Amino acid sequence: MKLISIPKDKYRDYRLDLMFDCYKWDPQFLDNNTIAKYALVITEEEHKQLKKLTEQLDKETREAEEFLNKNLEFTKILNLPFKIHNEIKTMKNYNPNIHIRLMRFDFHPTYEGFKVSEVNSDVPGGFAEASLMPEIAQKLLGKNKYYFKNFGEILTSSILKKVKSNGKIMLVHCTCFSDDRQVMQFLGDKLQNLGFNIIYGASDHIRFKNTEAYSILSGNEGKLDGIIRFTPIEWLMQVKPKFWQGYFNTITPSCNHPIAIFAQTKRFPLIWKKLEEQGLVFNTWKKLLPKTMQVNGKEDKEKYIYKPVYGRVGEKISIKEACEEGEYDKILKDVKKHPNKYIAQEKFESRPLVGDDNEEFHLCLGSYAIDGKHAGYYGRISKTRRIDSNAADIPVLIERNKNDG
Repeated sequence: MKLISIPKDKYRDYRLDLMFDCYKWDPQFLDNNTIAKYALVITEEEHKQLKKLTEQLDKETREAEEFLNKNLEFTKILNLPFKIHNEIKTMKNYNPNIHIRLMRFDFHPTYEGFKVSEVNSDVPGGFAEASLMPEIAQKLLGKNKYYFKNFGEILTSSILKKVKSNGKIMLVHCTCFSDDRQVMQFLGDKLQNLGFNIIYGASDHIRFKNTEAYSILSGNEGKLDGIIRFTPIEWLMQVKPKFWQGYFNTITPSCNHPIAIFAQTKRFPLIWKKLEEQGLVFNTWKKLLPKTMQVNGKEDKEKYIYKPVYGRVGEKISIKEACEEGEYDKILKDVKKHPNKYIAQEKFESRPLVGDDNEEFHLCLGSYAIDGKHAGYYGRISKTRRIDSNAADIPVLIERNKNDG
C-alpha cells in the first residue's frame, strides 16, 4: 500500500467537491484539516487478503453474538450496563435473516503484517467517505489505474433485500450533531432515490407496539418498515422519557439491531476462552487482535495501552506520545478510579506510510462487512499513532492489475 498525492493544483477543488457534493460538511476539527491531501492505494493482493480476513472476523463475531443471545449466562464478564443487561433478555426473537448486520473492522499496517485494534460493531460511520470520496479521487488519479468498492451501493442493496419496496424508513440519529446528520443525509438521499419514504428522527421519535416500530413525528406518523440507527446503544439509555426498550426485540428490519452490543464492548475478547469451551472459534481474531485483558493495575505501561470499554473516535486511549499535554496522566487517574470502564491492550508497532517530503502518517483502514460479505473501506491517517478526531479522512483505491487490460 502507498500514498498517492491529490494533484496540488486540484486539491482545493477536490476539497470543495467533497464538502458540497459528497456530504463532507465537517472538513475541519479545531485547527486541523480532516481531508487528506492523499489517496490510499492498496494492491489487488492486499485487497484480497483484507477481504478474506474481514469476512472471517465477521463470521466469528456473528456466531459469537448469536450464541450469547441464546446463552446469556456467559455474558456476565462483559459487564454490560445494568439497564442494557435487563433489555437483552428480550432479544430471543432475533432473526439475522430479517435485520441488516453492519460492522467495520479497523486494520493497521505493522512491521509484522496487519493488526486489528477493534470492531465498530454497533454504529460504524464513514458512509460517504467510503463511497463518494474514492469516486472523486478515482476521477483525478485515473479510472484505468484504480477502482474501489462502493460502500453506499452495497449497503443500499442489502436494505433493498430486507425492507419492503417503497417502505417507510426512519434514520435514527442525534439530530443536534451535524456530523451525524451528514451520514444519515447521504444514506437517506440514496434510499429516497430508490423509492423509499425517508424520515429523519431521533431515537425517541419511535414507539413500539407488538414488537413493531411506529413513527410519532408530526406529519409522518405510522408504521415503519425499517430502522437505520446511528445513535449508539449505550446512549439510548439516556433518552427521557424512556421509550428505547423496544429496539431490542423489534421485528421491524433494523440496521443495526442491538445484538451488536456484545461485540461493541471492548471487553468482548475477555469472553473468548469461555466460548471456545463451547465450540466457538476465534482463530482470526486471536491472530489479528493484540492481547487484550482486564485492567488489574499491574500492567506494564510501556507494553500496554488503556482503552475505554465504550470509547469511540480514539477518545481516551493512552498512547502516551499521541496524548496532549496532561492528557496521559489524566487518563491513568481515570483508569485507576474506574478500572472496569477500561481494558488493557498490548501495544503494536504501527508501520507508517510515507508521503511527500518524507512525511510519515499512521493509517487506520476500516474494512466493512454487511451480512457476512466485505463491503468496502473507510481510511483515516494521522501524524500520531492514535487515530482520533484529529485524523484526516482518506479515499481508498485498489490498484488494477496490469494484465486486467
